[in-house]
Amino acid sequence: MVIVQKADFDAAALQRQLRQRTATKAGAIVTFTGYVRDYATDAATRSLFLEHYPGMCEREIESLCDDARSRWDIEDCLVVHRVGELANAEQIVFVAVAGAHRGEAFRACEYLIDALKTRAPFWKRETLADGKKFWVEQRQSDQEKTERWSSPSSSEEPGNP
Repeated sequence: MVIVQKADFDAAALQRQLRQRTATKAGAIVTFTGYVRDYATDAATRSLFLEHYPGMCEREIESLCDDARSRWDIEDCLVVHRVGELANAEQIVFVAVAGAHRGEAFRACEYLIDALKTRAPFWKRETLADGKKFWVEQRQSDQEKTERWSSPSSSEEPGNP
């Protein structure tokens, strides 16, 4: 399940929802919650504005979930991503993966987090405390993390290179 929304989310309720959907099949549920943080080094972040391409964005995230399901033995996954104006320290993304075993769920969750940063069509504009605004550019390190999942051993190896 993929949800892109402006409203905040309840991570515990989302985890319960995934647990109910996977019933007795999941021995582990791995979750990740991401928050708006300071990106700039010269001033504090006041907010982050996220734009997305409606429809295309959800399809791309669902494609990432399908890829995770084909690569790892997982039961289900859930991704909630917020858009719009988000204040510093607000929740921005929730990823949960249910699997029979924790290792598969951990790898699939880490893959989804890495791939979301580089493949999902989101654009981020940061506003600093002093009023300065700028578009956040993709980091080379994020691209490298996503690319490492393309290597032949990426399905079996732990998440850190």
